[in-house]
Amino acid sequence: MTPRLTLGLALHNHQPVGNFHSVFAQAYDEAYEPMVAALERHPAVRVALHYSGPLLDWLLREHPELIERIHALVARGQTEIMTGGYYEPILPIIPDRDKHGQILKMTAAVRDLFGYEATGLWLAERVWEPHLPKALAAAGVTYTIVDDTHFQHVGLSSGELAGYFITEEGGAPLRIFPSTKALRYRIPWATVESLMAWLRGQAADENRILVMGDDGEKFGLWPGTRALCWERGWIEAFFSALEGAGDWLAVIPPGEWIRQHPPQGRIYLPTASYDEMTEWALPPDGAARLPALRHDLEAEGRTDLLPFLRGGYWRHFLVKYPEINTLHKTMLRVSRKAWRMRPGQRRDAALDHLWQAQCNCPYWHGVFGGIYLGHIRSANYSHLIAAERLADRGRRPRRWVDARIEDLDGDGWYEVLLGSDAQVLTVDPAEGGSVVAWDVREAGVNLVNVMTRRVEGYHGMLRRALARGEAVLAATDGVETIHTSRVRVKEWGLDRHLTTDWYRRSSFLDHFLEPGGTPAAFARGGVRELGDFVNQPFGVEIRHAPGEIAVHLARDGHVWVDRVHASIRVEKVLTMRAGAAGMEVSYRVTNQGALALVAEFAVETCWGTSGSDAVVSAGPSAVAAGPPTGLPVPAAHRVGEIGRFDRIGGFTLRDAGWGLDVEVALPPAALWVVPIEVVSASEAGFERTFQGSSLLAVWPLRLAPGEVWEGTLSFEVQSPA
Repeated sequence: MTPRLTLGLALHNHQPVGNFHSVFAQAYDEAYEPMVAALERHPAVRVALHYSGPLLDWLLREHPELIERIHALVARGQTEIMTGGYYEPILPIIPDRDKHGQILKMTAAVRDLFGYEATGLWLAERVWEPHLPKALAAAGVTYTIVDDTHFQHVGLSSGELAGYFITEEGGAPLRIFPSTKALRYRIPWATVESLMAWLRGQAADENRILVMGDDGEKFGLWPGTRALCWERGWIEAFFSALEGAGDWLAVIPPGEWIRQHPPQGRIYLPTASYDEMTEWALPPDGAARLPALRHDLEAEGRTDLLPFLRGGYWRHFLVKYPEINTLHKTMLRVSRKAWRMRPGQRRDAALDHLWQAQCNCPYWHGVFGGIYLGHIRSANYSHLIAAERLADRGRRPRRWVDARIEDLDGDGWYEVLLGSDAQVLTVDPAEGGSVVAWDVREAGVNLVNVMTRRVEGYHGMLRRALARGEAVLAATDGVETIHTSRVRVKEWGLDRHLTTDWYRRSSFLDHFLEPGGTPAAFARGGVRELGDFVNQPFGVEIRHAPGEIAVHLARDGHVWVDRVHASIRVEKVLTMRAGAAGMEVSYRVTNQGALALVAEFAVETCWGTSGSDAVVSAGPSAVAAGPPTGLPVPAAHRVGEIGRFDRIGGFTLRDAGWGLDVEVALPPAALWVVPIEVVSASEAGFERTFQGSSLLAVWPLRLAPGEVWEGTLSFEVQSPA
């Protein structure tokens, strides 16, 4: 009997909600259209295709002819289409009714666009949790694909993974294929000859199937792959080799194999994702050590131990990045509100906004940017704000304001949710009494959508490569898998920007700084903090008045004075009124000790502007003093550059991307402009990305024992005049 092998290919194509049109267009030109054309030329290559909802929506607007061409592939039996969560959510972390709704929306779209009844599901980022089968089965899903490492974690060897298995939750069954890592790493980087030889070596007397489920973008959009796959003809050669392989090799969609073959057995898988994702989910030290440990085991010939070497748990991203947790818990809160709406068109619109805000890309970080892509974060927040606005419409008077105290982020501490017809704020008393979210309803903008500069596991590798001269510019020609250990950078000197923050960047953080600091020094973390107020807990009290609510926050803390702690009390009152986006923040700083206080008191506000070209403008009486160069700063200063204004009584922050001005009045102060930039990983190399800007109003304090300083900052958010 001739040894046989079946190859099951599933190609997942996705662009996130809010991504730039130019990125969609590039992916279409370099990956999506060429792959459909290749399948048209090779009818014997039969595959499964998955297109996420955001991509389908874009294709319908920009290239409906590709939809028709895919439909033709389906009609001739060459292609099966997979369903999934429409907006590509991480299914385990969204409520079950959102899982159900998103899958049904995608299944209906596949039926309408391609005439196919999809029963296989693409699992976003292959994030698996054991409770999924019940929800998937309820939505009509019969199978999905996860990585082979999921199976190896329960003790199966690669030789035992040549089919599909069946699992269940509460008696609801689901069939699961292992995606073969050896194929993912070979396609398309190995030569076609060596790949076909490897496949021939997997053939056996009893027919077996090897499945590869992977990103369609790797065939043209990943660095160097356009030249490899299309200009040098790798895909053409591979598909021709598959068609000419003879009786020993068949290529069919995974769903067809299920209809023809029984499962290999029953299985229960632990929580998992693909290897790289579980590495990225670890704390920085672990994320740095795990790949080195794998490398050492391989070098020692102990590959038999690798299946038992596990990374982290996907949900740890909610711990690793508090900004992700804030986004996630806001999503859960808005989901509850949307589902309480009366069924109808308005609820459907609110749910669609909610589901778009569940798009997975800003809920994690790895080699593809994730949470560090500011425009993707902004898109999710914009849809959450739109969903909540619809949910509140009709349930409230035309103008209203309210507040409630509860544990909003699941950390065991209470937060304050301030809401009105114009805005929603989240105040975290445990984190310096700061504002961690500030949603302007009309504009659909979270003003405080910034990222903190943190240590990443890959920073050490970057430092070492730069120090040894081993890094290369990302523009260098060459074809490399993203799994390479080679270090590519998009610019030289990134090591100068590897500064990290010791507190979460948010707004209304209260600093007592050593006198003589500068914005440039503050940006480097080089200004000594004398107080213990920035990330420490404040007491909180809510006070109501007609048409307004005030949040009173107070902390009895300390400031270093001549190597001794001076007792200082900081009180701040955030007052929000119905009908207006903005608020007043009144400060009272009291020297309660026996020592004179000499420090610079700075109130830091962080702004997640749409880009580094947003500008700060001071009033005509302001004196501008230049930062590092000593050159004058123009009246309109870009937030992407370090700057300083002296003796200003107010300023305007204007962001064309927001379509908003923030008008600020304050006691005469210096204003420091400090851009927040991180060095993060991307598929094309390490890069410096703008995350927002910190604006610090700075006052010199000279308080004798018992003396008090008071000041009020007034914020008005409005459309530009």
